[in-house]
Amino acid sequence: SRCKIRSGMCLGIAVGFLVPPVLIPNVDDVEKLAYHISIMFFMTAGVATALFILVVIVFKEKPPHPPSRAQALIQSRPTEEYSYMQSILRLLHNGNFLLLMVTYGLNTGCFYALSTLLNRMVIHHYPGKEVNAGRIGLTIILSGMVGALISGIWLDRSKTYKQTTLVVYTMTLVGMITYTFTLSLGHLWVVFLTAGMLGFFMTGYLPLGFEFAAELTYPESEGISSGLLNVSAQIFGIAFTIGQGQIIDHFETKAGNLFLCSFLFLGTIMTAFIKADLRRQQANLDNEQTVSKSLLHLCCAPAISSGQHTTSLLSRNEADPF
Repeated sequence: SRCKIRSGMCLGIAVGFLVPPVLIPNVDDVEKLAYHISIMFFMTAGVATALFILVVIVFKEKPPHPPSRAQALIQSRPTEEYSYMQSILRLLHNGNFLLLMVTYGLNTGCFYALSTLLNRMVIHHYPGKEVNAGRIGLTIILSGMVGALISGIWLDRSKTYKQTTLVVYTMTLVGMITYTFTLSLGHLWVVFLTAGMLGFFMTGYLPLGFEFAAELTYPESEGISSGLLNVSAQIFGIAFTIGQGQIIDHFETKAGNLFLCSFLFLGTIMTAFIKADLRRQQANLDNEQTVSKSLLHLCCAPAISSGQHTTSLLSRNEADPF
């Protein structure tokens, strides 16, 4: 479900890349520019209002059945035994989760900064290509959705959470370096290609972080671990956007992108130190073994009883053959 939510968010970001350059022309007339911006804002407000009404009318407080084993355990406990703050404190004492929270924030923060400043960087090297700048952003998001889908399928089959996360993180760094040194070549098709490769891994990494966090923090609520990951992403996103913007102002776009590359390199190193403490997988394995033992006991119990009854009859016959 978290992957579906993340895919929906990515789709919204993709629309955000595509629509504004089409609605807002590149003109010097401030009044005309303000008019088109107001139209875009009114459209956004209309969509947000419609979604709010749907949430109020359609959404239920909770699903009829717990969406995960962790939620089932939480709901089975008395309310006074579960504390939101205690859960957060337990997560903040989980070393592996803290490493993941920082690395997720670094990766996602770089994505937020790149998305925010993408139009500015593309127009700097390709003046008058505002629409193509939006299309490049769309390419990043759409390729990332494909990457997220493939990563999710691979995780379901392999259960290699750390290895997959580390490989995707490393390829994100490679993609960012490639994008950095090809942006200024003067060929838009090359930018589309490298941006698509970058998006495939950078945006595709986002749901991996949520799934890895759920493994490391079981049986804590996935909502709390996901919320902390988002907090980290927002903090790093704000810092990176401001930092990269200042670097671009005083130096150039390549220096700003190398700024992001340095933090992605740091995140890759930190990801390698996360231990694959897959608590949710271990709990599922223990549950399966318990069920198997119970079934084996139920299947063998009649046979054992029958064997004991047969042995008793043989002993009685030997003592009194007639």
